[in-house]
Amino acid sequence: MARKRLIQAMNEALFEEMERDPAIILFGEDVKASLFGDTKGLWKRFGPDRVRDTPICEALISGMAVGAAAAGRRVICHMMFGNFVYTGMDAIANQAAKLRYMTNGQIKLPITFLAVSGGGRSAAAQHSDAIHPVLANLGGIKVVMPSSPADAKGLLKAAIRDDDPVFFLQAAGRGGEPGEVPEEDYVIPLGEAAVVRPGREVTVVAIGSMVRPALRCADILAREGIEVEVVDPRTLVPLDRETILGSVRKTGRLVVVDEARDTCSFASHIAALAAEQAFDALRAPIRRVTVPDCAIPFAPVLERAVLPDAERIAQAVRDTLAFGRSA
Repeated sequence: MARKRLIQAMNEALFEEMERDPAIILFGEDVKASLFGDTKGLWKRFGPDRVRDTPICEALISGMAVGAAAAGRRVICHMMFGNFVYTGMDAIANQAAKLRYMTNGQIKLPITFLAVSGGGRSAAAQHSDAIHPVLANLGGIKVVMPSSPADAKGLLKAAIRDDDPVFFLQAAGRGGEPGEVPEEDYVIPLGEAAVVRPGREVTVVAIGSMVRPALRCADILAREGIEVEVVDPRTLVPLDRETILGSVRKTGRLVVVDEARDTCSFASHIAALAAEQAFDALRAPIRRVTVPDCAIPFAPVLERAVLPDAERIAQAVRDTLAFGRSA
């Protein structure tokens, strides 16, 4: 395996899939210039018939994606930042999420929406939202959030080959992280979580960008003699409930870490799932580590203050383990 950056793994997946299937087209904001690096070289290789810059109008971009997919193309639609999804929401929520159901399967919408999601780069409030809870709530959109280069490549390939709309959300600031990536063609099925660190005392389910601080937390707590199991869902819709619940039943304790705001975070959904289906196994209340219900600040020191980090996660784990011991 070669060691590559996450953004390079995504770029490889796009090249390989567009080589494999001539029905794939890619368009969006500044895809030719490739400001993030994920679409670098695609315009030069595949030309303007298959790779095209669009006006900066998300309502137009998302509407184009639905129309092109309904007409038989396999679409990769680059939205740049998660916040820009808000201005393209009508075609996403009212068309992409619903047309396959409303036409009884006569229309397929194989669309992969790409967007950077979350904070960590001082991009300010209008470029730093974690958009995944909104998308997961639509009822017809699959949501993918990789945390490593290898997962990014395998999950992006799966998303592109899927016949339903898929949002592939890259964590902001994570594109430069290196990791081992297999050389061969491979696909990671949507809906399969990964236990990225086994443990026996507490389950930490970490979503997307939160996997890295969760692993750092596990290292910190290991020095205190605490074994933390870290589960990465990888795909939120569909969600691998069995892996999450299996881990909770093994450890009896659950901490969920999510970069979304506290109210209606995806962490809330996972917590509810565990409370409903693994309540008999729980030995302590479920704890969530999330973002306060506020806009993400521009100032780096303030942004760091609102985003979950390894120490906040570690303290939540300690509190969970301490439950009942003072009684």
